[in-house]
Amino acid sequence: MKKTFSLFASLILLISVGCGAYSFTGGSTGNAKTIQVNFFPNQAPLVEPSLSQRFTQDLQDLFTRQTNLTLVNAGGDLRFEGEIVGYRISPITATANQTAAQNRLTVSVNVRFTNVEKEEDDFEQQFSYYHDYDAGEQLAGSILEAAYAEILPRITQDIFNASVAKW
Repeated sequence: MKKTFSLFASLILLISVGCGAYSFTGGSTGNAKTIQVNFFPNQAPLVEPSLSQRFTQDLQDLFTRQTNLTLVNAGGDLRFEGEIVGYRISPITATANQTAAQNRLTVSVNVRFTNVEKEEDDFEQQFSYYHDYDAGEQLAGSILEAAYAEILPRITQDIFNASVAKW
């Protein structure tokens, strides 16, 4: 019994050491201790007033939930900055009467990522995702909330994957 416990404890220790700075979500933060997520202003031609604050907060929340990094206002080891560059509503399907049956909201965000510890990981990249909704509905209230609930987690997870998960 003692031998089995010792073997089990050694295996756990080996797995823990082998994982290094990896989190259980698959991200590697290396030696970084802090993260800085600057405000993402909305510079899209069509501006939704609440989107900038909501996106910035969602990105901060994702990293603080899935890593052990401390959120700071300046001087972060990992830094995110950028802007919302696209907020577009376009028809995607038509009815027999040549009117839109469904619309698509597409949000695009330009992100500049800086890793102070490992400069070769730095990048500037655009991320976007969309939500389809019935053309007879107004993009407000619960419809807008449903769109954000689909779009923002996808974009923030894609940013997480590109920056620390390397997917």
